[in-house]
Amino acid sequence: MSLVLEVCAASPESALAAEAGGANRVELCDNLLEGGTTPSAGTVALCVKCVTLDVLMMIRPRGGDFLYTDLEVDTMLRDIEIAKSLGVYGVVFGLLRVDGKVDKARTGRLIEASRPLAVTFHRAFDMTVDPFEALEDLIELGVDRILTSGQEPSAEHGIPLIKKLVNIAHERTIILPGCGIDETNIAEIVSKTGVTECHVSGKHQIPSRMTYTNPKIFMGVPGAPEYEKTAVDPNRIRALRAAVEGLE
Repeated sequence: MSLVLEVCAASPESALAAEAGGANRVELCDNLLEGGTTPSAGTVALCVKCVTLDVLMMIRPRGGDFLYTDLEVDTMLRDIEIAKSLGVYGVVFGLLRVDGKVDKARTGRLIEASRPLAVTFHRAFDMTVDPFEALEDLIELGVDRILTSGQEPSAEHGIPLIKKLVNIAHERTIILPGCGIDETNIAEIVSKTGVTECHVSGKHQIPSRMTYTNPKIFMGVPGAPEYEKTAVDPNRIRALRAAVEGLE
């Protein structure tokens, strides 16, 4: 089958690796340990220049919840302007109300500001109180796709809800499963849900080339690996593609 593979990437090197592995699209974000935040304009500009893939830009001003202040929404609107000027294919964001429902008013503002770019509502969807109400709200707002793990820790565990969402959406929007999708489970997820796209990471760890390190100092979260970086492995993207070959 012709499954669309969207790969999460945090750098131009990872975007190139995704393309080499056979990806169709990349989602650029920073701070992967926080679930992804807005990448730098330089990262986005270079990725758009380096790859022929469709490039999505995450619009998320911080980690944590998806209940944003007015200033944070203004920041997101400015970042959308930057995204449009850089020539990306689309943007990715998600806003919720205090009661766990989609913030339709603010989401609508961001969608309007984003057009004609494609719009993905990210896994803020998995934090909504009622996924079926959220689905209809987002369809009404006109989002192009919804990234979800089926409100479970992984898309594999979320198969039952993802399947229901696909059936209810019925081509009114694209349901994009993501989180924990790898070479061992992608075929099952696709065959059991009927999705046509998948969001994957295909990552591996690359050790630092530093010959001197200071184990007493942490520039980030204490205990987090500081002398290695997470990057896309093109061989894993190829393996993901191969795993779904032959599916109907």
